[in-house]
Amino acid sequence: MGVTVSCPRCAAQVRPPDLMHTAWRCDDCGEIHPFHVAERIGPEIMDSVIRQPRPISGKQRVPLWCPWPLPPGWMVTGVGWAGDDRSGVRATALSCSGPDPLGGGPADLVLIAEQPGVGLGTRFAGIPGIDPGYLIAEALSDASRHAGPHAKIRAGGHPTPLWCVKSPEDRCAYVSEAKGMWLYAVAWPASAGYFLAEHVVLHDLSDEAMPELVYGAPSPYLHGRA
Repeated sequence: MGVTVSCPRCAAQVRPPDLMHTAWRCDDCGEIHPFHVAERIGPEIMDSVIRQPRPISGKQRVPLWCPWPLPPGWMVTGVGWAGDDRSGVRATALSCSGPDPLGGGPADLVLIAEQPGVGLGTRFAGIPGIDPGYLIAEALSDASRHAGPHAKIRAGGHPTPLWCVKSPEDRCAYVSEAKGMWLYAVAWPASAGYFLAEHVVLHDLSDEAMPELVYGAPSPYLHGRA
């Protein structure tokens, strides 16, 4: 399986462990959990990623979230993970592509689950920092004065609120927590964020792979444009 490897926080090239260092390193970010993206996507690739070693966080592995069922016209267009043989998987990313629910043109959605301190979700959301806790706190404070969460989905069978955070104008970014880890949903263009208002249900593919998944051409966002 061909993969590209980059820094989860800034997308720069990274250095593998050597005689002097036990961890992967980014010249700008220091020690990191390298982000791997499969160059192709299909059933065999997905199965290989699902079988990657995953460390235990409490009693849960890092989930691999996927909307299920996929809306009409939508396909899975990429998968990636952050971690290495020493640390196991610390974050996962899955991309889907389909018609923009409002604009009618092409749209992309990247779903990220990660343990604290990885920084992958903030990279794709285009927001500062490594973890989004301060943004969720601000959103909760704002919600106490207004109408509550900006969107509601089901993740792993549980109702899950989503909080829209300030991001670059070309995208729409939501953050939350699910299975004890950060959950990010980032959509391009910004109008595609309406996808998350359509009673979305997220299924953890690491619990059960869906043989009926439909695959499409690799997402440009998961493969480096973000």
